[in-house]
Formats: sequence, C-alpha cells, structure tokens
Amino acid sequence: MKVLVAVKRVIDYNVKVRVKADNTDVDLTNVKMAMNPFDEIAVEEAVRLKESGVATEVVAVSMGGKECQEQIRTALALGADRGILVETDEKLGSLSVAKLLKALVDEEKPDLVILGKQAIDSDNNQTGQMLAALAGLPQGTFASEVSVADGKVAVTREVDGGLQTISLSLPAVLTVDLRLNEPRYASLPNIMKAKRKPLDTKTPADLGVTVESTVTTLKVEAPAERQAGIKVASVEELVEKLKNEAKVI
Repeated sequence: MKVLVAVKRVIDYNVKVRVKADNTDVDLTNVKMAMNPFDEIAVEEAVRLKESGVATEVVAVSMGGKECQEQIRTALALGADRGILVETDEKLGSLSVAKLLKALVDEEKPDLVILGKQAIDSDNNQTGQMLAALAGLPQGTFASEVSVADGKVAVTREVDGGLQTISLSLPAVLTVDLRLNEPRYASLPNIMKAKRKPLDTKTPADLGVTVESTVTTLKVEAPAERQAGIKVASVEELVEKLKNEAKVI
C-alpha cells in the first residue's frame, strides 16, 4: 500500500510573525521556517502505518520554491521513502494545491493520501476536502484515530458533538488532527540517510496544471495590541465599568 503525504513550509510556530512596513504581506526575511505542525502528524501516521506493515511506501510531497526541499528532507528523515517537489514561484492557494495533488494522485496511484487538517499560516482547512472532491475519493477529516484493514480505513474524527467513527473504502483522503499522535524527532543518522533518498522535482506544467492565483491580498495588518487588565475594588465598580466603559452590558 502506497501512502502520499503532503507537507507545507510555514513560519515556525515559535516565531513571532511580523508584517511588512508597506502592509503588503508577512515579512519572511531571516525568519525560521519549518514543516506545518499538522503535516508532521500526517507524516508520523504514514510512517507508523509503514512500521506496522500496513503501508509499503511513503511518498512526501511539497509545493513551492526550491527551499521546500528542506521540509521534504525532514519528512524523509522521519521515515518517508522518497520525495516529490512541485517547484513554482507562484503563491499557491488551496485550490491550486488541491489540483496539483490531484494530478500527483493520478500519477502515483496512492491508496491513502494524508494531509494536515490545516496550515498554521493560512488556516484555511480546505485543501484535503478540495482534493477529495476533485479526485472523487472518500474523505475523513479531523482524524484523531486511524485504523486500516481489509481494504478499508476506519477514521475516528472530532466533531462538535464529540467523536464520530466512519469507514472509508480505499483509496481515500484523510486530514489529521492534533490528537492523532505525537510526532517523533529525526535522529542524526536518519537525517544523514535522508540526504541520499530520492527527491524528484516537477513543475505545474509537467502535471498539466495552471496555478494562477484567483485571490488578491489587499492589505495585511497585525492584530491590535491588547490593553493591560485592571483590578476593581468591588462588584459594583466592575458592573459600572462593564456598562459604561466596555459597554458589554
């Protein structure tokens, strides 16, 4: 069974995001980049499926500039077998990524496609669902538990009312949530081995996909600074401030 895992290059979650002075975009100058945390969970689940004998091959895919090779190599160090970089300088939206992934699904014929439920930079939570629709595949989103057997995958997913378990026929698309697993750290020997694992480079044109953006960013602003809290001497004073200053009651 082949598993395809998508990984995205994003600003490291420990880094404080800065906005450019002209408010056109986020400032990426000298900023530490990393693999999207939800995608780390997706890679870990794929590697666990391989270690348990369910999967035979794990393919890591990323899209963007040449620097995205770094995140693919990270996935290879975590246990993926080979990588594919779809290289483009275009700013990719969710639909463009889904179209590129659909082309790779047609080419690679994976039994399972695993993605993080969302990326921490755009927070769109769209790509997995769009891919499933384009490829005509069943989907299990927000997965907190995954079990593969007899040509089906059982997915326990987190919904507003609690937990829901569904059964999907393979091939299928999964998007994973935080509670699915705890990603491992890549060991130094595996990091060295990852440098020798195959990494193919393609372009959107190679896959027959046009990736022109249909979304225009008008302005990017940092959130307003939070004001410091205050202490009040009595309930009466609290009510007065909530009513007359905060105007919430």
